[in-house]
Amino acid sequence: MAKKAQSTLVNMLLSLTAIALVAAAALAAINAVTQEPIAQAQEAKVQAAIKAVLPPFDKLEAQEIDGCKCNVAYDAEGNKVGAAIEAGNDNGFGGHLQVMVGFDQEGNVFGYSILESHETPGLGAKAGEWFQKDGKGSVIGRNPSNALTVKKDGGDVDAISGSTITSRAFLTAVNDAYQVFTKIQ
Repeated sequence: MAKKAQSTLVNMLLSLTAIALVAAAALAAINAVTQEPIAQAQEAKVQAAIKAVLPPFDKLEAQEIDGCKCNVAYDAEGNKVGAAIEAGNDNGFGGHLQVMVGFDQEGNVFGYSILESHETPGLGAKAGEWFQKDGKGSVIGRNPSNALTVKKDGGDVDAISGSTITSRAFLTAVNDAYQVFTKIQ
C-alpha cells in the first residue's frame, strides 16, 4: 500500500501550486481557442448593426474621429447618404452602454442598435426597442443638433419607465455620436 503524503505546509503549498498551474494552463488554452471566434462574432454584430442603422448604400468608408469608429455610407454615384457612428457611455445603470447610431445626410437619426449593454433585464434592457420608431421614446427621425434629453431633465424624450439612468446614458451616447457626425467631411 502506498504511503500517504504528510499533511504539512510545504506539501499543501506544492499541491495548491500544481492545481493552480494546471487550471491556469487550461484557462489559457481555452482563451486561445475562443479568442478568434469571439472577435469574429463581435465584428459580424458590428457589420449587421451598420447595415441596420443606415439608409441603403453601396460603399462604406471607415474613419476614426475623436476616438469613435465611423462608417460613412455612399450611394453608387459617390454621394454621401449617411454615417454610422459607434458611441458609448459609462453612466448606464449597469455600467457601459455601447450604441451604433446611424444618421441620414441631414443629421437625423435613421436608426440605432445596442452593441453592448449591462442594463437590468426588463428595465434598462428595453433601450433596444424603447427609442425605436414605434417605441414610446422614439428618437428615429429626430435631429440631435439640440441635444436630446429626457423629459425629467427638461427635454422631450420619454425615458424608459423605471430606468431614467439608462435613458440618460443612451441619449448621451446618441448626442455624442451626433457631435462626431458633425465633424465628418
